[in-house]
Amino acid sequence: MAAAALAVNKPAVLFFTMAGIRALMEPPILDDWERDALNRARGVGDFETLLQACVELGARFIVCEMGLRSLAIDRAGLRADVPFTVAGIVTLLEETKPGMHLVHHCRSTEESS
Repeated sequence: MAAAALAVNKPAVLFFTMAGIRALMEPPILDDWERDALNRARGVGDFETLLQACVELGARFIVCEMGLRSLAIDRAGLRADVPFTVAGIVTLLEETKPGMHLVHHCRSTEESS
């Protein structure tokens, strides 16, 4: 969704917290690499393609400071090719300007099976 917003000149802020932070680790840790490979094979944007599109189109990336501490992840272990800021939810809320939308994704039980 962020890559699509950026493609039509709408700002996007991506907030990575808790397990989502692992997607920015080097190498990234995703729960469902099979789905990612299937998307790529079907011509659907895979994680890496969409992430790089967001970087190139100027998305703002925020990594949750509390999430890093909670999961004992060292920021030095995060990808150098993604320009992120370590901050908290207050910063995310401040970055959410009028007309922007907060979208939250949480895997449901049905999705994970």
